[in-house]
Amino acid sequence: MSVKTDESRQKQILLLVLGLNAALFVGLGVAGWLADSSALLANAVDNASDSAVYLISFLAVGRSPAWKTRAARVSGVLLLVFAAGVIADVARRWLTGAEPLGPTMMVMAVVAAGVNLWCLLLLKRVRTDDVNMRAAETFSFNDFISNGGILVAGGLVMWLGRSWPDLVVGALVALMAVKGGLEILKDAKETREEATP
Repeated sequence: MSVKTDESRQKQILLLVLGLNAALFVGLGVAGWLADSSALLANAVDNASDSAVYLISFLAVGRSPAWKTRAARVSGVLLLVFAAGVIADVARRWLTGAEPLGPTMMVMAVVAAGVNLWCLLLLKRVRTDDVNMRAAETFSFNDFISNGGILVAGGLVMWLGRSWPDLVVGALVALMAVKGGLEILKDAKETREEATP
């Protein structure tokens, strides 16, 4: 496969994954607001952050290694900023109270998990050492794991009639984002060092 064909394939997949994540951002955001769920809102903001990262990755295809490394660093920083916002929202809800709706959380978690698994499988089709494509895979994998946590939290909210499972999962989603952001920044640093003569 030629370089141009490979780059075109990367762009097509990133554009599709970008669209899917933007749709998830809207769907999870509306559902999270209506269901008063910190976990769903955290996942919605995560998907908004992912969409920005996929856009950066899309723009990075075919560019110089230095440009790609800078783009990956921006992706990592965006994830860390997102995580800080989610932690602040969880703290606010812990202090002011929340009444999340377990059934809505569970339904949206299943839908989002299906979409994120699809995104992950699409990204796995692209065989490349590109730091931005590795970052994109990290985002989709983190999202898929987060959806499982939200599914469990929704069940616990229904069973216990308490909001703390939703808040715990919201905080865990943020911590996963911190881990993912730091991994992407480390990967970008190592890629830059390898490229430096």
